[in-house]
Amino acid sequence: MPHALFTTNRGVCGVPWNDAGLTAFALPPARPEDFRADSEGVDRGDVDYSAAPPRWVAQLIEGVRAHLAGVSQDFGDVRYDFSRVTAFQRAVYTEALKVRAGVTQTYGGLARQIGSPVLASRAVGTALGRNPWLLLVPCHRFIGANGKLTGFSAPGGLATKRRLLALEGAEMFAE
Repeated sequence: MPHALFTTNRGVCGVPWNDAGLTAFALPPARPEDFRADSEGVDRGDVDYSAAPPRWVAQLIEGVRAHLAGVSQDFGDVRYDFSRVTAFQRAVYTEALKVRAGVTQTYGGLARQIGSPVLASRAVGTALGRNPWLLLVPCHRFIGANGKLTGFSAPGGLATKRRLLALEGAEMFAE
């Protein structure tokens, strides 16, 4: 499976893809070994860093560089390989893609938007915590019902979430 590691002003990011679309995205510090043990079917010997990215991946890379430099980008039109996630996760990620830079929303609000009861906010949080496309599918834009920042599965945890929200000009919330 082809992969690209690329530098940004925040560090090295990584992106693997296949014919269907992006299979994941890694925020800094991305390393080649981060992708070699992918539990969704990528064998350790199946990672190819020599392949030149196709045009749509190269455009994504430039968009990520711009976004991390403070020029907000919309990643809603990126080709994602949703075959690697459950139907519920796909619904969560598809709806999350509609939340624009600088805006935050609660997990419960997202649960209501996908037609799940408010009690599904934990399931939404779990799906966002397993988001393979960090930054691109903006799981960092979701907060607790009390307005507080909650967990973030990317390297750096809440500090990274806080930095991404600040970069996008989002209002900061109390911890």
